[in-house]
Amino acid sequence: MDELIAMNERQKAGGMGHFERLRQVSPETGMLLALLSATAPDGRHIEIGTSGGYSGLWLSLACRAKGRALTTFELSEAKIALATETFLVAGVDDIVTIVPGDVRDNLRDQRDVSFCFLDTEKTLYRECYDVVVPNMVSGGLLVADNAVSHADELASFLDMVGSDVRVDSVIITTGHGLLVVRKV
Repeated sequence: MDELIAMNERQKAGGMGHFERLRQVSPETGMLLALLSATAPDGRHIEIGTSGGYSGLWLSLACRAKGRALTTFELSEAKIALATETFLVAGVDDIVTIVPGDVRDNLRDQRDVSFCFLDTEKTLYRECYDVVVPNMVSGGLLVADNAVSHADELASFLDMVGSDVRVDSVIITTGHGLLVVRKV
């Protein structure tokens, strides 16, 4: 985890482009994700936006402790290569499956979702939400990153979730802000 944090900081300081850099969650956010994942009901755990595997490492801790697996989706081949190495070195490659390509091509196949971490391009949040929520188990959790740092960009999405009668939701200010959604 420390190596990924240092790599992320170097990329930011070096001015690496938005789409190429890791853009991972803070350690506090990772800890909260692991806690929420561990408390989710039985079902499938998914992550939309693998990047270098940092948040996936936190989620795999909870999955390992609960006897679960994690399926994570990533478009970038370079990030898939880094995440593959990350999961192998950390010894969680046996419980983490990376699905390459556009998440929209594979997300509909995910049924009985009990936990979803949504951290991809903000323009995809609504589309992913619309696919995941109907496939969630009762009591399942969906956590979306950047609810505070990108509040303007996500305003219509956040408003829509706030009025969705299928879920309860709250925004937590940890890290860049997390929208936590629980399916009723």
